[in-house]
Amino acid sequence: MKILLTGANGILGIELLKSLANKKVSVLATGRGEFRHNNMIINDSVSYTEVELSNHELLENSILSFQPTHIIHLGAITQVDDCELNKEFCYSINTGSSDLIFNIAKKIGAKVFYLSTDFVFDGESGPYEEVDPTSPINYYGFTKMSSENLLMESGVDYCIIRTVLLYGKVAASNRSNFIHWVKENLESKKPIKVVNDQVRTPTYIPDLVKGIILALESDAHGIYHLSGGETFTPYEMAMEVAIYLNLDSSLITPVNASNFSQPAKRPLRTGFNINKSIKNLGYKPTLFREALVEIFDH
Repeated sequence: MKILLTGANGILGIELLKSLANKKVSVLATGRGEFRHNNMIINDSVSYTEVELSNHELLENSILSFQPTHIIHLGAITQVDDCELNKEFCYSINTGSSDLIFNIAKKIGAKVFYLSTDFVFDGESGPYEEVDPTSPINYYGFTKMSSENLLMESGVDYCIIRTVLLYGKVAASNRSNFIHWVKENLESKKPIKVVNDQVRTPTYIPDLVKGIILALESDAHGIYHLSGGETFTPYEMAMEVAIYLNLDSSLITPVNASNFSQPAKRPLRTGFNINKSIKNLGYKPTLFREALVEIFDH
């Protein structure tokens, strides 16, 4: 098995790469800029090359020269407000580059595993199953839905993996995620306002990595939802973090999303039904409180 991985410099990409490095498969990891994880122990079968998704010529040449049997496409602009403010660039990266990858995959006979998002849904009737119709309410979600559709229409063997609100440990070279933002503010005695009318099934990053590996090893096809199995609002997550770390929860104020002025709308109620992944892949998500123990005490 020869795997080309995009988005290897991201918080999910590096954890997936670590797991793949132990699988005795040949991996070409690609990402934006220099590899930011030089302290990672990898083996001779794993290499990294700098490939901007906007550089279509380099992207195509890298894929064709490596001739992967599988492509795991994580790379994307995931900052929702940036996508809303820079639609043309967001589309060129999230959808245009994906379309190129899918066409090359068809040419060389590679299977594509594509990472998508709960933001392909409108948030009116979550939690969602894989068969539910998509209807994004922001441009980021639109670009991901468009890529999903292109992949399904491409004639390529594919597996679309949708996920929700990632959290986990953060390396010094990676941007923070929600639970660390809560921890840092409460430790600094800073009051925070946290949304309490958006519902999610937050996803522990090691769980998502395991789920992707399970999908890869079982040659899964179609759409799979991989997330946590518990439903939380961000406010409820923040309170759990405060209680676990014995920090001052009175600093946390619940607010509605309408209290914030953001360029992009967020769906109110998403989250996933993950029964298909549990049944077909053997996927088993970690409980949120158990994940906090792993994150902060290990």
